[in-house]
Amino acid sequence: MEKVVFPVAGLGTRMLPASKAVPKEILPIYDRPAIHYTVEEAVKSGFSKMIFVTSRGKEAILNYFDRDVELEEVLMARGKREMAEFLKQLSSLAEFISVRQGIALGLGHAVLQARAVVGEEPFAVVLPDDIVLCEPPLLKQMREVYLRTGKSVVALYRVAKEEIPSFGIADAEVKSDGNVVIHDLVEKPPVEEAPSDLAVIGRYILEPEIFSILEKTPPGKGGEIQLTDALRVLAREGRLVGLVFEGTRLDVGNPRGLLRASLEIARRRGVKI
Repeated sequence: MEKVVFPVAGLGTRMLPASKAVPKEILPIYDRPAIHYTVEEAVKSGFSKMIFVTSRGKEAILNYFDRDVELEEVLMARGKREMAEFLKQLSSLAEFISVRQGIALGLGHAVLQARAVVGEEPFAVVLPDDIVLCEPPLLKQMREVYLRTGKSVVALYRVAKEEIPSFGIADAEVKSDGNVVIHDLVEKPPVEEAPSDLAVIGRYILEPEIFSILEKTPPGKGGEIQLTDALRVLAREGRLVGLVFEGTRLDVGNPRGLLRASLEIARRRGVKI
């Protein structure tokens, strides 16, 4: 298992007007683009191939991880060796691959675009809007769950009651062996109808069978093919488990969340503000 799919083709409307000119994944969290943190998590978790599902205007994401020899030389000439080395190492973090999603038809459709590159092997999906701070890295923990169970895995996070209607919620059962079996997923339920307080966040490890399920998944609201609908098929067939993780989740898909994340990252690095 070496590949991670990053769906980054969205318009980023929650980050307008900034995202009109700059992909939201490149907006800085303290001193690095948001996408840097999720790629770094994947690398630390043992993944080596990053597949970006992009669209027109998202070239800056690949550019960030590409070499810029001229810039490196300028920095070296100015005595900024540490930054030059940091930029140089970005391109060697992993292999970076781009595929296009010509029309935005939902998260499930975005994942489906990576099928030819992923092939017939398990893979991870990471939504860059969710930055997760924990040790070991969340994807590494999920990888271990997959290797132990042989089933697709989703990340689960306990949320406050008032937050439940903003998330997909898992109907889950914790077994005596510690495994969390997911029976179903409910998208943004009212609090009184929610089966639990376990929210699904943007980390998945999936068996390649998900592609054939997505192909058969009819479009839902807004004409979009949703990954959740395909995951529900796995859940009902007993082929989906969860990992309830302990850590800090930062939602960087909106301006307030981006600011909070910057402050939290700066604090953890000992920066005085």
